[in-house]
Amino acid sequence: MNNISDKIYTTLADIMGLSLFSALKDHPILGALRELLDDLSEEKDEEPMYGLPDTYLEIAEDWAAFISAFIQTQREYSLYITLGYLILSDDNPYTFAAENQENPPTMLCALAKTDLSRLGRIASFEIHSLGFHIAEILRKNGLGDIAGNIEEESRVLWSAEGKKIHGESSPTILKLFPENTNWGASLPALTEYLRANGAGILGQYHCFIRAPEFFAQEFSRRHGFVDFAVEGFPRPFSLSLQPVRNPDPVTLADFSGYEDQRSIVVANTRRFLEGKGANNLLLYGDRGTGKSATVKAVCNEYADRGLKLIELTKADLDELSEIMEALSARSRRFILFIDDLSFESTDDSFRNIKALLEGGVESRPANVVIYATSNRRHLVKERLADRPTAAQAAESVDSGDLRAFDTMQEQFSLADRFGVTVVFTSPSQEEYLRIAEHIACRRRVLPDLLDGETRARFQENALRWEKWFNGRSPRTAVQYVDWIAGGGGLTGGIRFPWE
Repeated sequence: MNNISDKIYTTLADIMGLSLFSALKDHPILGALRELLDDLSEEKDEEPMYGLPDTYLEIAEDWAAFISAFIQTQREYSLYITLGYLILSDDNPYTFAAENQENPPTMLCALAKTDLSRLGRIASFEIHSLGFHIAEILRKNGLGDIAGNIEEESRVLWSAEGKKIHGESSPTILKLFPENTNWGASLPALTEYLRANGAGILGQYHCFIRAPEFFAQEFSRRHGFVDFAVEGFPRPFSLSLQPVRNPDPVTLADFSGYEDQRSIVVANTRRFLEGKGANNLLLYGDRGTGKSATVKAVCNEYADRGLKLIELTKADLDELSEIMEALSARSRRFILFIDDLSFESTDDSFRNIKALLEGGVESRPANVVIYATSNRRHLVKERLADRPTAAQAAESVDSGDLRAFDTMQEQFSLADRFGVTVVFTSPSQEEYLRIAEHIACRRRVLPDLLDGETRARFQENALRWEKWFNGRSPRTAVQYVDWIAGGGGLTGGIRFPWE
């Protein structure tokens, strides 16, 4: 039996033998590889009596399925690097214990060590060698054209895999799992990494949104997780999260103005990260004043300290209690961000968030805070019908009966339960011009040292812009600078729509 044949059997045994990391067996890559190796292990050497054995057609089909899965879910065109990332992204009892405990249980460590050894051997399996082996089998059995195609694909994969050898691959994976080593020996380094960065998908990114059910199922399928809905088990919370791979890169240095407002958000976030008492925040004010951008910038500022941002929609508030419970078991700290929060009426979502902010039996976990933005001071749309009439108000003053004001009091109570309300108002003309100039200089649209004529023209056009479009706000200033950046700058003779 030649070397590649030996590898087929041992690699198949390693895939089947995974225990703690057993979810990876069903990952599209390992699942397709398992099917391919299984058919190769049953490959028939004898000549068929009639036609071509189905086994060879199945092998060709399995190779195509494996290559398709590999191309769709690989990292850096390397099985080695891909499996390394799958280990870091897997949620299992060991990775959870490594994140949350100084010394994970000995039994879990022992099982994890053997699984890592298996995964390391699988990762070292040369895909291109397997492709050439399959091509040889198919050519001997009359499938020369298909064999030629597989050989060409294998050469391309060999070239791509070579990048890893030349050090172009992920330094994180190569540091944790050095080449030509037993991955089981990497257990202490992996445990330290998970403790520092967190386990599973929550440890790989710092910004998330809740994925709709369809996307959650697709994410589970592509990453090889069990379809919990079919199996009858609750879906892990991490599987309902969709990582934001390209989050808004805004930083605190990008801002000008609103220093007092931002200092409150920064101070509260620092206290939260230090384990001190921190408040839920409501950022309220006029549109375009930087409320949402402030939250995102603060989270970017402290991402390297383990701060995670999970953006929720109003529809997610029905599951807020379950979200809190799932996050309470993690060692990271989370900001639940609800942008543009408002309610048409005091519905179930309103009451859910009201109870969890303050007043319900269940308390907010110490590692979770809620930051919300809104253009409505009291978050609930107010109607004249909700206010007591003059006669009702007068009667309540005489009798001391406050029932006439109950509806208004319930609406006001939600905003009051945020510990701190940070107010963002529209800037004055001077503030607006200063913000626009700061943004233009940061983006190198304007030089740092402006002459009087250039500044006068810049400010004149900035004022014309805000009058013609969205009013005076930081957002309008950004849009004005975007227009300049796309039109060649002031010296290039920028033209406005009205010119």
